[in-house]
Amino acid sequence: MTQPDTLRGIGESASLARIFPRLPSSDFAIIGPGDDSAVMSAPDSRFVVTTDMMIHGPDFRLAWSTPHDLGWKAAASNLADVAAMGARPTALVVAIAAPADSPVALLEGIADGLRDACTALAPGCGVVGGDLSVSATLTIAVTAFGDLDGRAPVLRSGARVGDVVAVSGVLGQAAAGLRLLFEHGVKDETPDVAATAALRAAEPALVAAQLAPAPPIGDGVLAALGGATAMLDLSDGLALDARRLATASGVAVDLSAAAVGDRESLDGGEDHSLLATFPADAPLPGGFRAIGTVVAGSGVLVDGQPYDERGGWDPYEQWSGQAG
Repeated sequence: MTQPDTLRGIGESASLARIFPRLPSSDFAIIGPGDDSAVMSAPDSRFVVTTDMMIHGPDFRLAWSTPHDLGWKAAASNLADVAAMGARPTALVVAIAAPADSPVALLEGIADGLRDACTALAPGCGVVGGDLSVSATLTIAVTAFGDLDGRAPVLRSGARVGDVVAVSGVLGQAAAGLRLLFEHGVKDETPDVAATAALRAAEPALVAAQLAPAPPIGDGVLAALGGATAMLDLSDGLALDARRLATASGVAVDLSAAAVGDRESLDGGEDHSLLATFPADAPLPGGFRAIGTVVAGSGVLVDGQPYDERGGWDPYEQWSGQAG
């Protein structure tokens, strides 16, 4: 039986030669992958930049995520951060460190996920460079860039008393998917490929919300055009991230329990939806829907009552240590 090519077996240059053709190109690249650096156009003269890592263990488990899932989620989580500034994503730079015996097909799958996420969520955005190295722990680091198209960035600090609090995207579905994976995607309390496959068939939407989220990236620009006063990406949970917005703006956020939904929708993380505030008389753009109001005070309220539980996801506190 023929053994699959590995990073150790064919080396960096041959691995990259197989990965590059699978990656999406950027409409804003003057010079793309192949030189020491990419050269990008910057029509606005300013650019938005953010970076994030995904590490095997605290951020994903290979028994649960396919390589395509990993590439998709790595792109989606960074694209959402760009969108939360009211910017249009233009390019990604991707660095991967993987065990030397990793099949090259693993990296090809990650590349396919990056391509498909950019195509679906942020057309015109592509991968313009990166790095490949060896590590005992699979790590994916993405830096994302965006263009403001001449607009002011939408910060966390602009919410005003009387504004409407609105969200675009799902609430609680990624947390529900993670809960199901911990409950049913395991065998003998260890993440398991076969159990995960059965769970994907039974609960495809919730599992996908955790492993390959599809945030409304285009609504970031629509929010900026629609007069959003503050915005951020819901990476760590509605209650936790709303508190961050409230603190940055020096106000309180009063959420409607009926509009938010269940406890998982309030506390669950990794939906990567967009939370924004708008003037009370402004029509909500795109997929935004009202879930509360900005009021005087501090912190987060639910139906006028203080919500003091931290909520959200913190890998330093909640990571079990099992890679899977």
